[in-house]
Amino acid sequence: MTKNIKQKKISYAKYIKPYLSAFILGPLFMLVEVFGEVVMPKLLALIIDEGVNNERGTGYVIFIGVCMVLMALFMMVGGVLGAYFAIKASTKFANDLRKDIFAKVQKFSFANIDKFSTGSLVTRLTNDITQIQNFIAMILRMALRAPGMMIGAIIMALAINAKLAGVVIAVIPFLIIVMGVILKFGYPKFKAMQNKLDTLNNSSQEGLTNIRVVKSFIREDFQTEKFETANKDLRDTSLSALHIMVAVMPAMTLVMNVTVLAIVWFGGNQIINNTGMTVGNLSSFITYVMQILMSLMMTSMIFLSSSRVMASSKRIKDVLAEEVDLTDDDAKCKDSEVSDGSIEFNNVNFKYYKNNEEWVLENLNFKIESGETVGIIGSTGSGKTSLVNLIPRLYDTDEGEVLVGGINVKDYSLTKLRDAVSCVLQKNLLFSGTIAENLRWGNEEATDEELKTAAKYAQADSFVSNFADGYDMELGQGGVNVSGGQKQRLCIARALLKKPKVLILDDSTSAVDTATEANIRKAFKEQLENVTKIIIAQRISSVMDSDKIIVMDEGKIMGIGTHDELMKSCETYQEIYYSQVDKEVTA
Repeated sequence: MTKNIKQKKISYAKYIKPYLSAFILGPLFMLVEVFGEVVMPKLLALIIDEGVNNERGTGYVIFIGVCMVLMALFMMVGGVLGAYFAIKASTKFANDLRKDIFAKVQKFSFANIDKFSTGSLVTRLTNDITQIQNFIAMILRMALRAPGMMIGAIIMALAINAKLAGVVIAVIPFLIIVMGVILKFGYPKFKAMQNKLDTLNNSSQEGLTNIRVVKSFIREDFQTEKFETANKDLRDTSLSALHIMVAVMPAMTLVMNVTVLAIVWFGGNQIINNTGMTVGNLSSFITYVMQILMSLMMTSMIFLSSSRVMASSKRIKDVLAEEVDLTDDDAKCKDSEVSDGSIEFNNVNFKYYKNNEEWVLENLNFKIESGETVGIIGSTGSGKTSLVNLIPRLYDTDEGEVLVGGINVKDYSLTKLRDAVSCVLQKNLLFSGTIAENLRWGNEEATDEELKTAAKYAQADSFVSNFADGYDMELGQGGVNVSGGQKQRLCIARALLKKPKVLILDDSTSAVDTATEANIRKAFKEQLENVTKIIIAQRISSVMDSDKIIVMDEGKIMGIGTHDELMKSCETYQEIYYSQVDKEVTA
């Protein structure tokens, strides 16, 4: 991602520390279960060799049987508590990690967000963290159980018959090699699989979010094909990764079965030849061999899962390690409120990608007095939106400075600056919930009367009042059940509820008719006299009455002045004006 990610080391210790007791108790209680598993075969051998073959009587068999029942209960308590603490630790670990990832993303600047796709961030917050959660639960249940069972079973097997135990020990190096192969080839495959999952999520989100556009252009087949391609890529990559599991498990099972057959063969011969092996001991020995091999299989499962978790962990750490490139840590006036809506650009240069040679905005110099209405006009891609994004510090300048209320925006706290600057962006977004709940994003404490007043200024109250539920009407995700013009007016009302010093409308009346737009401008002029209003528009009629108009082209200011002044002095403005007037006359 960036050099910052390589330099910053991320540790999960902070997510373990609050639940350290659960992280410790989980494995310890699993050892209780291991102890029972190691002792049980020996008790069974005593029943066979002492209780049956030596005819010590039913009482002895019952006594050992009761001991086995008590041991089973003891194991059950250990297993249940071990599983409980493992689940508790892993779930709370994942909860805290997910919370921190989401909080980190909320702090991202627009530049940070540009580095990660939305689908990728969703995958990291859900699938990747779930992979880590499941792995922690497995580790806590197996980390001590697998080696504990192996060590206990090896000791017991050696105590029964050291020569026969050599057969098992000879198999262990082979299984260790298999684990090494798993780790080497598994990690890159599982990393690729998570990346393919990102692509699928992006395709799904885009297709479902824009389903109305897809249908209006009859592009269902195209979207279906696009989804199927991403889905097929994920399937093929997943199969490639899971082939490791498919190949490894049967191979290890074969090794186990062959080992058991060898034990039965050599052990059976010792019984027949009466060379120290008893039926009970052979039975328990086989159980211990199975425990040794099972513990190795558990270990191999840990290694197999770790290769996938390593890929997920890397992706999680990429987000945690991403340096937020826009903060107010060095702000000199953190406690200062924005005094007024005056704005000044001094020798401002800006570009999105810092290794690009050309500036997106170049040598911008202008001043806006508090309370003025300023229009910004220019062709698509001329830098209008980039300019206004610098005012609330959605991006930072590369050179020069932007002042609001006479203070450099970098010297304010982000909260105080953005409280004073209200933006209605090009893409009007509403959230699921009622209209009132959406409007109160601008001011959580707003009264019903304040909602209606802001809606009236934005020319939204008339259509909202006609809804059956009025301001309590439920909006679908993104506001899909209102029109584009209605959505724009609701977003303007939401911005007004902040009672800002600066109001920025980025082409946010494009979907309303000219009469409604004129009413909005009139309300702004009469009711928002002390608020600085910046209006980006494609229609020249939207900015003609502004106190001043800034004309943009290719990131540069081509002219600043009133409509009449620009008609005399700015060729770019004249071209825009006459091109739109000619269209209106033709129409």
